[in-house]
Amino acid sequence: MEMTGEQLIPLPQQRVWESLNDPGILKACIPGCESIERVSDTEYKVVMTAAIGPVKAKFNGKLLLADLNPPHSYSIAFEGTGGAAGFGKGAAQVSLLPEGNGTRLSYKATASVGGKLAQIGSRLIDGVAKKMSDDFFARFNTTVAPAAAIEAAPSRKRALRWAWVAGGIILLLLILFLIRRT
Repeated sequence: MEMTGEQLIPLPQQRVWESLNDPGILKACIPGCESIERVSDTEYKVVMTAAIGPVKAKFNGKLLLADLNPPHSYSIAFEGTGGAAGFGKGAAQVSLLPEGNGTRLSYKATASVGGKLAQIGSRLIDGVAKKMSDDFFARFNTTVAPAAAIEAAPSRKRALRWAWVAGGIILLLLILFLIRRT
């Protein structure tokens, strides 16, 4: 299987690079990811659950980073096993280029699967891979881009947001207090 794609991320290149290398952000953005642990500067251990057609399994795997050229590009090698469900392995090249006020992320990935996964059929696997990729980037943009918007906002707008949040919390506490008294 081969997959390529591009995404325009509304953040500066350095910020996108840092976010792509933050295990907490990756865990929140990778569909089905249960844990991601940094073993070294270039290796991560990953546990995730994935369903591809009728096959659903927990996969244990690792990601290895190579050809690091911060904040411009790197290569990723990955492999994972899902017990009786089978295994997957592959590689990806990721590059980041500044574009306007954001960053253009381009990737090219190749992967192969074995075991029950290989019996499912490439069209179904391709569809699931595309959906997981789309879900990842949707989550990634929602997770990291709002922080950039808040940082760029004038301090008055920030103060108003915090006032609304604080007011909402106080209102919630007041309601809980009144409910307990009755």
